[in-house]
Amino acid sequence: MRRANLAAALALGLAALAGCAAPGAAGDGQAAWPPPSGSRPKIGLALGGGGARGFAEIGVIRALEREKVPIDVVVGTSVGSLIGALYADTGKSLDLEFSALEVTNEDLFDYKALAILSGGFVKGERLEEFLGGKLKHRDIEQLSIPFAAVATELRTGKTVVFDRGPVIRAVHASAAIPGVFVPVTIDGRIFVDGGVTDPVPADVARSLGAEVVIAVSIPSAVPAKTPTNPLEVAYHAVTLMAAEIGRLRCQEADVVITPDVGDTAYDDFTRKKQLIEAGEAATLAALPAIKEAIASKTKPPRPGGTP
Repeated sequence: MRRANLAAALALGLAALAGCAAPGAAGDGQAAWPPPSGSRPKIGLALGGGGARGFAEIGVIRALEREKVPIDVVVGTSVGSLIGALYADTGKSLDLEFSALEVTNEDLFDYKALAILSGGFVKGERLEEFLGGKLKHRDIEQLSIPFAAVATELRTGKTVVFDRGPVIRAVHASAAIPGVFVPVTIDGRIFVDGGVTDPVPADVARSLGAEVVIAVSIPSAVPAKTPTNPLEVAYHAVTLMAAEIGRLRCQEADVVITPDVGDTAYDDFTRKKQLIEAGEAATLAALPAIKEAIASKTKPPRPGGTP
C-alpha cells in the first residue's frame, strides 16, 4: 500500500517545478484591450507538470478566458498535457472544469502487480479510458485549439512533440512517469514523461509559432524530512533535477505564472477547487505583465484605422 501511495505521488508529477519567475515586471503603459483582431501576436500557453497540484492550471485558464486573453496554441507536459488536451478539445474553460473536477485517483492509476515487469506499476489504461469518455475529438488535428503534448523518447532521451495523431496516446506518453507508468509505445518508439527533458515546454510553444508565451510552473513540494526510503530518495532526486531543468525552460517564456499550491500532496485529488482558486489568483496577479507582453508585440493600427 505504501508503494502504491508513493507511485500515485509520483504519477503525472515528475516535473515538480520551483524557483521560476516572470522574465520582467509590468509597466505603466495602457493599451486597448483586447488588442484589435489581426494586430496582436500569436499567444501560446505552456503547461508544466505537478501531479494533482497541476489542477491549479485550470484556474489559470479560467482567469485568462475571463480576462479576454486569447490563446492560440496550448502545449503541455505530464499533467499539463492532460489539462491542456481537455481545454483544447472545445476551447472552453467551463468544459475543462466539468471534466477535470470529476477526476479521481482511481480514474488515472490502474496498479497491476505484474506491470512492474514491463517497466512500471501503472499501465495507464484507466487514464486512456477517462480521456476517451471526456474528449469530443479523437485526433489532435481536430481540436478546437492547436495542441501539442511533450514526451521523451526513452532510448535517445530526445524531446518529442506530438502535435498530430491520437490525442489519448499522446497524453498517455507525456504522463508516463519512468518507473511508475509502463512506458508507452507509439509507432515502434518507446516514450516516457515529457518532464524528463522539458518540464515547462515554453520552448515548444515558441517553436509552434507563439510570439508571446505564457508558462505555468507548479512549485515543487519540500518534504517534511529528508527521504530515506529508496523509492522516496529516487523520486526526490529526480524532482530536484527536473526543477533545475524547469528553471532553465522558464527563461523561454515571456510571463511565468506560479500558483501558490501550498502543501497539497501530488496524489491529493480532494483539493481541486482550492487549487483552481490558487491558479486563478496567480493569473490575476500576473495579468499586467501578460498584457504588457502582448501589447509590446501588437502591431500599431495603420492610418485610417485599418489594423
